[in-house]
Amino acid sequence: MTLKRKPRKPKGPPVRTPRTKRRDPALALPAPLERRRFRARLLAWYGRHGRDLPWRRTDDPYHILVSEIMLQQTQVDRVLPKYGEWLAKYPSFEALAVAPEHEVADTWYPLGYNIRPRRLQTIAREAVARYGGRLPSDQETLLSFKGIGAYTAGAIRSFAFRERAAILDTNVARVLFRVFIGRGDATRHAMKRHLWRLSETLLPSRHVFDFNQALMDLGATVCVARNPKCPVCPMSKSCRHLASMQ
Repeated sequence: MTLKRKPRKPKGPPVRTPRTKRRDPALALPAPLERRRFRARLLAWYGRHGRDLPWRRTDDPYHILVSEIMLQQTQVDRVLPKYGEWLAKYPSFEALAVAPEHEVADTWYPLGYNIRPRRLQTIAREAVARYGGRLPSDQETLLSFKGIGAYTAGAIRSFAFRERAAILDTNVARVLFRVFIGRGDATRHAMKRHLWRLSETLLPSRHVFDFNQALMDLGATVCVARNPKCPVCPMSKSCRHLASMQ
């Protein structure tokens, strides 16, 4: 009778099976039905409460860019008079490109953050030198301009060119974080990446202009950083942040 030998165990450290990293369920993207409800409520609210602002009555990429640069870290009521004054003095990229730098800085006063007019003039000069005094509409080229980041590029594409482009500024990030996540650290890089994916996922195929403007208005007037107006918010029934506070 022949005895069978047991197979030898391989030498060396034991092989460990890698653990699968658990995903935080709070960071899951909303289901299609939830997306449709969010879009419908937001657009209906915007139709009744959206602000009438001068840069919403134009599709001129230069005018849109001026408004977006001015609105960075600045309240709308401070931007309104300066926006009209600026465009009266510098109605085009060409006019801004050749203007004396000290004059541009003086015209910008008193908006503050004085690096912004310098960046705006740099963009104007590059637009004139390389693109015939116009802004291109594609994301990659817009991001090649110094002073145009992901948010501004998305704003230009969706507001000026009516393209399907997501945006994420402070107001939009706060709305999306509160409604769809509700807990955690909103400032983490991983969270910001998720919020960008969320903004892209929620974006409708039509009415992109109104949708993005509505997101900004909701964050600026209702879902504000301090003392949000939850009782009048169109998202109050589905807001995860509000649910966690009750």
